[in-house]
Amino acid sequence: MDELATLLGRVVLRDRSAFARLYALTSAKLFAIAFRILRDKGDAEEALQEIYINVWRRAERYQPEQGSPMTWLAAIARNHAIDLIRARKPEASQIDEAFDLASDSAGPEENAINTSEGQRIDRCMKTLESDKAEAVRRAYVEGLSYQELADFYKVPLNTMRTWLRRSLMKLRECLEQ
Repeated sequence: MDELATLLGRVVLRDRSAFARLYALTSAKLFAIAFRILRDKGDAEEALQEIYINVWRRAERYQPEQGSPMTWLAAIARNHAIDLIRARKPEASQIDEAFDLASDSAGPEENAINTSEGQRIDRCMKTLESDKAEAVRRAYVEGLSYQELADFYKVPLNTMRTWLRRSLMKLRECLEQ
């Protein structure tokens, strides 16, 4: 990955050929990240263009000591795609208009199953330390990034990754019982 770091350094100097090479080496991975989050090929393609505009504009912000170039690029792609998802939230007027439509809600049996599953998850979440349970909620319900969580809890990024990984493993064990 030294090549990616070198290319990013050249992008800082506005080297278009380096930028083209960087795109060629990383666009498939960044597209996959955007597509996984956005779940639409057209949206992911559009997001990819915006992601590379951000890379062009912010290449000087890359800090090699904070991670690999691919990790930095992936974070830009992930955060941009999440921002697009958040921007899609319907306005209140659209919700009001949709209120009068027929309900597609689950039936009584599905509601009972969902309630039971929700109770199991709540029970298992209570087995986690409170700060770790809250970090899991913020990451997987609110969509906060590892970096945002690390900043919020004032812990190193790798510590946050470890918290979440261990918490998810503990939740999986509890749910399998």
